Amino acid sequence: MSVEALSGKVFLLVTGASRGIGRQIAITFSSLLEEGSHVFLLARNKDALKEVASNIPSKVKVFTASADLSKLTDAKSIKELMLEALPGTTTNAFDRVVVVHNVGTMGDVSQAVNNILDINTWREFYDLNFFVPAVLNAVIMEMFNTIKKTIINITSLYAIQAGIGCGQYCSVKAAREMYFKVFALENPDVNVLSYSPGPVDTDMFKTVCKNLSDTKAKEKFNEMREKKTVLTAEQTVNRLVQILKEHKYNSADHVDYYDEL
Repeated sequence: MSVEALSGKVFLLVTGASRGIGRQIAITFSSLLEEGSHVFLLARNKDALKEVASNIPSKVKVFTASADLSKLTDAKSIKELMLEALPGTTTNAFDRVVVVHNVGTMGDVSQAVNNILDINTWREFYDLNFFVPAVLNAVIMEMFNTIKKTIINITSLYAIQAGIGCGQYCSVKAAREMYFKVFALENPDVNVLSYSPGPVDTDMFKTVCKNLSDTKAKEKFNEMREKKTVLTAEQTVNRLVQILKEHKYNSADHVDYYDEL
């Protein structure tokens, strides 16, 4: 399948690449890349990253970094991490850069917002889910300033629809989408997509099924698991590839798995 956003010699960066949607994006996207492309996978679990790397075609060069992104609080440390995937080459050696901002957590979905009283809890959550992705994005723009870029923000229906018990998750997803809308206005030459993957059978989905304080939504999600109507990671990533290929969205649009473009 020919996808313009993945054509040429690509530098592909996927955060949260060790499992779930991030893992599948790394594997599926890599299979579409041309020889000599670089794939850089970031996540905390070193062994899981190695497993993902073993599923990527040998025609591309794979680099992994086991890192807690919430601890990378300055541009210098992020840039040093990025350079690990560029040994013996320069950023100008690539035709395109594709960045998938997939890293993220749900937060405590069992708590109402009135019960989350620790400011550090909010700060740590926003460090990982918003502040570091924003700075990482800025570092990439600086490092690859003359290269064509596609930026994919993995978002959620909860970015545009509030949910009981999801105060942290809803607010940070909404903030990320607005950040990328501003980013797209300021960088009209960049292809930006906020992709909402739908309900996918991942560890995060299982956590929601177990701990969500919204009983009606919890029942609905568990019913999806029982009836096996929840999506697989492969299904949603294949849909993402289709959306990128057809490119019928405007930059920074929120596009859901179920949307008809």
